[in-house]
Amino acid sequence: MITIKILGGGCANCKRLEAQTRKVVEKLEIDAEFIKVTDHNQIMEYPILATPGLVINEKVLSSGRIPSEIEIESWLKAP
Repeated sequence: MITIKILGGGCANCKRLEAQTRKVVEKLEIDAEFIKVTDHNQIMEYPILATPGLVINEKVLSSGRIPSEIEIESWLKAP
């Protein structure tokens, strides 16, 4: 199972990132657990300068922007 974390306080961009990532997960039929990290102190444990952040299996793949579905798909397909 893949663990996907959305880092952010719950702003519109954080919600868009989560929705877009969920769409790709469903398309690829991947078994994934989504975790929303909204606590500022927990977010600061990751090397990001801006939210929203996307973390897959504890690896920060995006921050401060909403990646395209194609980008998200390539990250989820990577070994």
